Amino acid sequence: MFKLPTTATAPFCPSEVSGTVTVPEHYPFWKKVVRYAGPGLLVSVGYMDPGNWATAIQGGSQFGYNLLFVVVLSSLAAIVLQCLCARLGIVTGKDLAVHCREQYSPAAAKGLWVFAELSIIACDLAEVLGCALAFHLLLGVSLPVGVALTALDTLIVLGLKGKGFRQLEAIVLGLIATIGVCLFAELVLVEPDVHAVMAGLVPSLQKLADRDALYLAIGILGATVMPHNLYLHSSVVQTRVVRLGAVGGQAMRLKEAIGMSRIDTIVSLGIALFINGAILVLAAAAFYKPGGGNVMEIDQAYELLAPVAGTALAAFLFGLALLASGQSSTFTGTIAGQVIMEGFLKLKIPCWQRRLITRGLALAPAMVGVLTLGDHAIGKMLVASQVVLSMQLPFAMYPLIRLTGRRDLMGQFVNAWWTSALAWFLFVVISSANVWMVWQAFSA
Repeated sequence: MFKLPTTATAPFCPSEVSGTVTVPEHYPFWKKVVRYAGPGLLVSVGYMDPGNWATAIQGGSQFGYNLLFVVVLSSLAAIVLQCLCARLGIVTGKDLAVHCREQYSPAAAKGLWVFAELSIIACDLAEVLGCALAFHLLLGVSLPVGVALTALDTLIVLGLKGKGFRQLEAIVLGLIATIGVCLFAELVLVEPDVHAVMAGLVPSLQKLADRDALYLAIGILGATVMPHNLYLHSSVVQTRVVRLGAVGGQAMRLKEAIGMSRIDTIVSLGIALFINGAILVLAAAAFYKPGGGNVMEIDQAYELLAPVAGTALAAFLFGLALLASGQSSTFTGTIAGQVIMEGFLKLKIPCWQRRLITRGLALAPAMVGVLTLGDHAIGKMLVASQVVLSMQLPFAMYPLIRLTGRRDLMGQFVNAWWTSALAWFLFVVISSANVWMVWQAFSA
């Protein structure tokens, strides 16, 4: 049966990042909203990493504003799934990885762990490539040198030792604000067509009639719904500790915690939606040519932003936002990796070692790619990383939907029939879309 967690451990290397955020029962509504805010923000950075940049830039440059509605619908699907994750963590006091270890056979659990680790490595590959491109733009170094510089982010993780979870959230908020301000400034410089933007928000199957448009739409979907975030959110939400009043009010406090986390999730992913939409709008306004034209990839876009916008500031802002995107994703990728390792394997290692292992596994293919494929390796490899993510996404969605639909685990907070129907519909659509995308990628 469900049990309200009265204690929680900060999942970002518990021995190194301390503290939880207490939410007293007597607090007014607005104070509770502020105290609960944070977990959704950490999750949201996975929805604006360099992989999202790659798909949005290609989609905007090739099809203008037509795929903007795909970004919106993908983000709405992500909100549904992340709310389920938060509910699972709050009601049971255990994250999705722990549940998978306890509820499935050892072989099945190990298989799910392998898929989860692959998603972490694929995401870290995207972060390496994005930061390498940012270093190339901002510092003028070659792409191989930029890739090598990304190894230094382990020092940043070491610097977080002993910091509180709230401080980590503040750092991530600063990086997200940097991304948002830079993209807003770039939109002002390129002056997008407001009427075309509004038209792009209207869903239409006709806009997906072109095979390439459908392929990119699925790519945007795969880049938006991040598999490891499903594990991450169910864990970090437990850093909010509710203080109980009367024992009889336990269910009421659970309901309140779920409601507050839902607000945090919707607002945070709303910010991610704005940023992803802004990237596509920026690419459409700067690079799209009706009737055809060159399709821009992320490694080409920054080179052309300066002449299009009429100032070198646009290219600089692009590089700065991309660097902030990669670094913020690095923090949350480390947290997710720790959650997955501890949940599935009950294995705890120092956080910097976890960061070093993951980054080492991502550095090798990144370095080989930029050395063998040349200047245009970034865009191709970023898209490839999203294909890897798409392949394992259903393996994280399935246990989440099953677990939140079990009354013996969730009690009165089990999914309503319409919630389960919506979740399973998303599972079928996303799984089918991802299978199609992977098949297209390997048959091309």
